[in-house]
Amino acid sequence: MTLRPVMSEKEVEAFLDREFPQIHLNGRVYSVASIAPGEAVLRLDAAEAHLRPGGTVSGPTLFALSDLAAYVAILAHIGPVALAVTTNLSINFLRKPPPGPILGTCRILKLGKRLAVTEISIAPPGEADLVAHATATYSIPPHQDRPLVS
Repeated sequence: MTLRPVMSEKEVEAFLDREFPQIHLNGRVYSVASIAPGEAVLRLDAAEAHLRPGGTVSGPTLFALSDLAAYVAILAHIGPVALAVTTNLSINFLRKPPPGPILGTCRILKLGKRLAVTEISIAPPGEADLVAHATATYSIPPHQDRPLVS
């Protein structure tokens, strides 16, 4: 069975702007690059605040990118369910990420009624070598308990 998105890039970004404006606290650095069946790509334009000593993008920044990419992918496929929450996220840092844009490509491995399991590949645009790889599990509230946002 192929997963089909129910929200577009613009709809997901509008939802994030409305429900999670805090992700733009240090400027607009996140953008939804694409949504496709079973997948979403989130772009981070890493700024000075995202760098660690040595001039590479910090681990906490890559962790946040992973979490947000998973949330975007899941929302794009279930709709604007504000209370879908992370229950687990594991990340492996593979190499130093250079400063600049980084893509978090999230693929949905399982989308059930109560749980979604994803994997996130993180790399600079146009590069095949990953800088990090993560897996995330999200809890999806029961349908009758879902506060859908319109």
